[in-house]
Amino acid sequence: MKILVVGSGGREHAICWKLGQSAGVEKIYCAPGNAGIAGVAECVSIKVDDFKSLADFVVKNKIDLTVVGPEIPLAGGSWIISGRGNLRYSGRIRRRLSLRPARRLPRTL
Repeated sequence: MKILVVGSGGREHAICWKLGQSAGVEKIYCAPGNAGIAGVAECVSIKVDDFKSLADFVVKNKIDLTVVGPEIPLAGGSWIISGRGNLRYSGRIRRRLSLRPARRLPRTL
């Protein structure tokens, strides 16, 4: 299985590291990644909010699963990557996610 992890923080590093322990994982890419992630995945220089380039990368490299870590790209629309063909995607549900970027709203709930 080929996996693309979108993000460049500690959460994405942990995701890449844990996925790398699975025998079923053939290759892990991380966009954009960082120096620490480069030790456990191949980093590709695509910004987290460049949805078209991410979708093109997924199709071109025959990615089996895309995992989007950061909240902001998900809230901004990176979840639409899953709308191209039969692409598999993992990330927070947008309805629930909309509470996170608006920090004031959860406090009032």
